[in-house]
Amino acid sequence: MRFGIAALVLGYVLSQFYRAFLAVLAPVLQADLGATPAQLADASGLWFLVFAAMQIPVGIALDRIGPRRTVASILGLAGAGGVALFAAAQGPGAVILAMALIGVGFSPVLMSSFYIFARTYSPAVFGTLAGLLIGVGNLGNLGAALPLSLAVEAFGWRPTLWVLAGVTLLVALAMWHFVQDPPPAPVVAGQGGLGQVLRNPSLWAIFLLLAVGYAPSAAIRGLWVGPYFSDVMGASAAQIGTVTLIMGFAMVAGNFAYGPMDRIFGSRKWPNLLGNLCGAGVLALLWLMPAPGWWAAVGLIAAVGFFGMAFPLLMAHGRAFFPPHLLGRGVTILNLFGIGGVGLMQVISGRVFTQAAGAAEPAAAYGALFGFFALIMAAGCAAYAFSRDRTD
Repeated sequence: MRFGIAALVLGYVLSQFYRAFLAVLAPVLQADLGATPAQLADASGLWFLVFAAMQIPVGIALDRIGPRRTVASILGLAGAGGVALFAAAQGPGAVILAMALIGVGFSPVLMSSFYIFARTYSPAVFGTLAGLLIGVGNLGNLGAALPLSLAVEAFGWRPTLWVLAGVTLLVALAMWHFVQDPPPAPVVAGQGGLGQVLRNPSLWAIFLLLAVGYAPSAAIRGLWVGPYFSDVMGASAAQIGTVTLIMGFAMVAGNFAYGPMDRIFGSRKWPNLLGNLCGAGVLALLWLMPAPGWWAAVGLIAAVGFFGMAFPLLMAHGRAFFPPHLLGRGVTILNLFGIGGVGLMQVISGRVFTQAAGAAEPAAAYGALFGFFALIMAAGCAAYAFSRDRTD
């Protein structure tokens, strides 16, 4: 199973790569295909929304047919097919459709990994394993920065994407060959179904923070960090690439930091709550001081990335409320809120910025954007404060 886990990790690295690579491809897509910033923002948001919508059928498939066939078939057909369509795109519409297909393709990768962790390893180490997987996977964010830009410059964006389509297909084939399904979970009489579990108010408090906790860091890294540093700081393309790398490394470090917190402090609720409150506080500082100076801005943006990585520990908190026979559907519903929140907030953030930019200087417009993110994170923390702590 070591090779199966390795294939799943590679799949998640690619998942992180594809959710962030439009920021680098945007200039060439605008020049070659006439894609507008609004169309690219819609394509990026659609990736997350389609990904989220797929979580319900993916969860059912995990519980009924297991992770191997679920992840390998969907990734091979929709994921590799979507990248191939992107490479052959002749207009913005094809790019939007390709991003939707890529979102479908990668929708089962992380949840298949979590399903195997939850069914195979001790529940006490779930948060650590989840944090390790997401931390390593976030290296894909780094690959979608400077390495991608160098490949596009050297070979062109279409050949680069054709190679990536082949890599995606090879990873799917490796999953089919090496991933092993855990034994089916027995259903114990009286355990109830998913509806009974979802009536737990503590779980809904977790859902609400999942929906808004990851959204600011994902949206800023995937959409706003480049325009912010260009418009407010006058940064060059090389400087923006450096900032995205720094934020990417901070996000990797955040995942590694959050993962073992439940075992260190004997709590899942309080590290999640305090970390997200810190993230909201950093965004509030950027709201109040949207042009704090170069290094202060870099440090604050990196801090947003670091504190916004509570996702694996929030998943561990929510997973503890699901019985074994509902793990597949349970973790995918958690992921639906986390990823769906990112897609929804990306779309809303574009509207917030457009409205603010019409009557304000660039710094003030970005300040309004950061203020929006700060407020939704604070609201999520307020709801999460009512959740019930649970560890394994």
